[in-house]
Amino acid sequence: HASAEMKSPTKAEPATPAEAAQSDRHSLLEHSREFLDFFWDIAKPDQETRLRATEKLLEYLRTRPNDSEMKYALKRLITGLGVGREAARPCYSLALAQLLQSFEDIPLCDILDQIQEKYSLQAMNKAMMRPSLFANLFGVLALFQSGRLVKDKEALMKSVQLLKILSQHPNHLQGQPIKALVDILSEVPESMFQEILPKVLKGNMKVILRSPKYLELFLLAKQRVPTKLESLMGSVDLFSEDNIPSLVNILKVAANSVKKEHKLPNVALDLLRLALKESRFELFWKKVLEEGLLKNPSWTSSYMCFRLLGASLPLLSEEQLQLVMRGDLIRHFGENMVISKPQNLFKIIPEISTYVGTFLEGCQDDPKRQLTMMVAFTTITNQGLPVMPTFWRVTRFLNAEALQSYVAWLRDMFLQPDLNSLVDFSTANQKRAQDASLNVPERAVFRLRKWIIHRLVSLVDHLHLEKDEAVVEQIARFCLFHAFFKTKKATPQIPETKQHFSFPLDDRNRGVFVSAFFSLLQTLSVKFRQTPDLAENGKPWTYRLVQLADMLLNHNRNVTSVTSLTTQQRQAWDQMMSTLKELEARSSETRAIAFQHLLLLVGLHIFKSPAESCDVLGDIQTCIKKSMEQNPRRSRSRAKASQEPVWVEVMVEILLSLLAQPSNLMRQVVRSVFGHICPHLTPRCLQLILAVLSPVTNEDEDDNVVVTDDADEKQLQHGEDEDSDNEDNKNSESDMDSEDGEESEEEDRDKDVDPGFRQQLMEVLKAGNALGGVDNEEEEELGDEAMMALDQNLASLFKEQKMRIQARNEEKNKLQKEKKLRRDFQIRALDLIEVLVTKQPEHPLILELLEPLLNVIQHSMRSKGSTKQEQDLLHKTARIFMHHLCRARRYCHEVGPCAEALHAQVERLVQQAGSQADASVALYYFNASLYLLRVLKGNTNKRHQDGHKLHGADTEDSEDQAANCLDLDFVTRVYSASLESLLTKRNSSLTVPMFLSLFSRYPVICKNLLPVLAQHVAGPSRPRHQAQACLMLQKTLSARELRVCFEDPEWEQLITQLLGKATQTLQTLGEAQSKGEHQKELSILELLNTLLRTVNHEKLSVDLTAPLGVLQSKQQKLQQSLQQGNHSSGSNRLYDLYWQAMRMLGVQRPKSEKKNAKDIPSDTQSPVSTKKKK
Repeated sequence: HASAEMKSPTKAEPATPAEAAQSDRHSLLEHSREFLDFFWDIAKPDQETRLRATEKLLEYLRTRPNDSEMKYALKRLITGLGVGREAARPCYSLALAQLLQSFEDIPLCDILDQIQEKYSLQAMNKAMMRPSLFANLFGVLALFQSGRLVKDKEALMKSVQLLKILSQHPNHLQGQPIKALVDILSEVPESMFQEILPKVLKGNMKVILRSPKYLELFLLAKQRVPTKLESLMGSVDLFSEDNIPSLVNILKVAANSVKKEHKLPNVALDLLRLALKESRFELFWKKVLEEGLLKNPSWTSSYMCFRLLGASLPLLSEEQLQLVMRGDLIRHFGENMVISKPQNLFKIIPEISTYVGTFLEGCQDDPKRQLTMMVAFTTITNQGLPVMPTFWRVTRFLNAEALQSYVAWLRDMFLQPDLNSLVDFSTANQKRAQDASLNVPERAVFRLRKWIIHRLVSLVDHLHLEKDEAVVEQIARFCLFHAFFKTKKATPQIPETKQHFSFPLDDRNRGVFVSAFFSLLQTLSVKFRQTPDLAENGKPWTYRLVQLADMLLNHNRNVTSVTSLTTQQRQAWDQMMSTLKELEARSSETRAIAFQHLLLLVGLHIFKSPAESCDVLGDIQTCIKKSMEQNPRRSRSRAKASQEPVWVEVMVEILLSLLAQPSNLMRQVVRSVFGHICPHLTPRCLQLILAVLSPVTNEDEDDNVVVTDDADEKQLQHGEDEDSDNEDNKNSESDMDSEDGEESEEEDRDKDVDPGFRQQLMEVLKAGNALGGVDNEEEEELGDEAMMALDQNLASLFKEQKMRIQARNEEKNKLQKEKKLRRDFQIRALDLIEVLVTKQPEHPLILELLEPLLNVIQHSMRSKGSTKQEQDLLHKTARIFMHHLCRARRYCHEVGPCAEALHAQVERLVQQAGSQADASVALYYFNASLYLLRVLKGNTNKRHQDGHKLHGADTEDSEDQAANCLDLDFVTRVYSASLESLLTKRNSSLTVPMFLSLFSRYPVICKNLLPVLAQHVAGPSRPRHQAQACLMLQKTLSARELRVCFEDPEWEQLITQLLGKATQTLQTLGEAQSKGEHQKELSILELLNTLLRTVNHEKLSVDLTAPLGVLQSKQQKLQQSLQQGNHSSGSNRLYDLYWQAMRMLGVQRPKSEKKNAKDIPSDTQSPVSTKKKK
């Protein structure tokens, strides 16, 4: 940083202007490279980079006040206003604004003059027209954004005049100059506004009604200086009948101008405010919007109207809200919600929700107004079905009174639907269909009730259980009562019995009620787990609803259940209630709470499916009683001595049957209960679960558990409803779908033609004499009766064939659906395995999970199914196997009785790993064998977890043999065979990382396998296998865990032996021809370096004469090969490794060698390969 040179440049004589400019650039560049880089960063697209560069520039100019640098900064920023890259212009404009804001001593008029001098509008040619126009515009915007323009009258007047000139170039700038003028005038003082107004606004309404920006300027003047505007233009009725078409056109243009920004144009909102101020709102809404913009609406006009509707809500009175929410615009909004494509709905629904949320937040103290708004949007219906989603987040803004009133209104509308109060509509396709069955009141009532019950359930998601407990209880009681009970006689003790239906509650509505009730249970269960102390007396909501149901059953004079309970089912219910009381007395035990949840949930299902739930209830209660009678703290020896309880097996069967139901709540409860019965599992329990996961069993035969699916019932119940909801979208694509369907049917028919059908067809044609040949030319044609008979026979034959094809397709679809349900059931059953391995990792049954889980992984990876369910099953099984099982910190320690079987399993797993076709599958089998090694080794690691290390092989071996069941000789033979397989077979599923993992975890086994590796370093092995052996030796020899397994003489002997093997292999160094041979040379040199490093570090007495002699004999050959370029990829790495070894042997690399290595042509180098070896 030579500031002195900058301040006093030496000049012998006056320089020419060109020389002076060159000298300035040179001195500035010498002054600071950092200063110039700021301007490059300002123009970058990343916003954070731009802002950071601007801040640094300002800080630089503050700390180093220098006139030349300030002048250069202003010059660069002004030049940047008109650069060719349009994205960079706003960046320079913003930087210039911040500079002017920070240095207020810079005159704005001077900056404006510099901009007009640099980008003169009078002297610009055609090529510079667009950059010059934008430079002037962004220059004015920079002055305005600095915050100083409205304070400087002279600069303000010049800027206004410049904007007026720029507005004459709409092809390039469109309406941006007038928009900038509106923004500036909205902040100037009123007196200055009055002075500027005559210069920018003429008294001609035709000009004002020609552009949205001029109209926006007019509306701004009418708002801020109405008197001056009236004196300039006279009295103007903007909403007169003559001006309505112009206003409509202006709003259409404004809507198109912001279609990319997805926002409401300012001019539309200003017009709305003026209409409200002048009491012309009804005229504006009906004439301009509903009869003007919506007459032949484009999507831009429609969306602008929707946004204007949302923005107007806080501004309207009660009467005006009624006008807006029951007019043509709201019907058009509803129709758009029905027929729009999903991607468009995702855009408009959040915007409308934001507007309504703002409205509700703004009237928190006016519950009546909040209720009016919620009811208004709820009553926008398409043939009875409200168009708004049932789950609407704006309901969280309702205050307590409005929420209570809204729930009451929904309940009353459900009981006695008032179809006349709905703002109902039908789409164009629905009107063309003219189906009388779609216009009956019963259908509209069903659609409305279905929506209301889902809206009631969704309200609970936004409620606070303590603050809104009364509302939650009302909704829960309402759902429970009308889902499962009917009124016989009204009674004050049960308020629901006084609720009467104007339309009878049919079975379809009742099915919706049942489904919604269990969805409500799921929501309440989640909320109770999050805030358990907020429920009454700490009892879950499920318990309170069961108590309510019990009370209703006891009032049999007034209430009866929809599905009558038999005497046996009622007894099962009463027994369940008594069991619940017993469990409540033991509520301090978590196991009792889990059983209570299971009992409550299954108990409520007795109203949905009495026969099945009754049997399950009895079995559950028996299991619960037996589990509670057993002392969970008794010793493991007493548990083994006694007969294992059968109740666990029954409970597992029950849990599996419950998992088959498509209920997330049931799934959570089953997981919780299973977690508490895990300690009591028997082998048969585990086999019941594994039978569900077995790929072979599930492919050949159905499961013992019937997997249920409510999808068919829901489709049958609501098929009509869904068809009518989607008929508009279907009709719009019906032609294309029908053509595709015909083509696919033809392809299916061609594909499914079998020889039998061909034979039948030939027989029919022969019987009708329709098959002619060359000799039949003189025969007469068939008569009319014969042709008719032939046509009938052919039609009958093709009809039968079509029915056969349809039956085959139905059978195929049925099998696919069953497979899908079976996969889903397997994924759910994996929940139990996951609970077992996480909560009871030391359970002996864990060891029986390895091979079944491996079978699932192997089958899933071999199968060609790529459905999401197949992938989910594979990923979940692999996650449980690797993360929760193989990598678990705790594991089974009592393996003495089964040690022999475990050793056989280790051998089996290693052999299966070597026989796999896919290395990724083999990795799972190999990891399973490592897990079993850890189990067999026992808990010896616990004695050394404090950091104490073993100091000698004999000590470690004796301790290990005394404390674990691992047969070291047996497993050594097993892994030795697999290592031999890896180092001899051409293609093996085993990999080097597998054995490196084995060596790092079990150094004693590694010690026993070192002779196998040493044998393949120098021998008749393939070069690739020799490289693998060298790599494994190199990685393991530097491990400290392996070193402690050797005595010093034994270790020195090993290093000597390996050096001899490596020296023997080095005889062929530099003679590599193939890629495998070259990789072998790299690996042997890396191994040699590791051995030499070990010798030097531990100061071993090893004779290094032989390797030194071999390396010296290869020096000239390697150097010639490298310089001539006759070397394969990675030879530079080979040469570097060679000299690393020579340096450790005491031979330094000559400087000439280093220079020659740098002079090698770059095209002979392989930087990619070099990076791979780093």
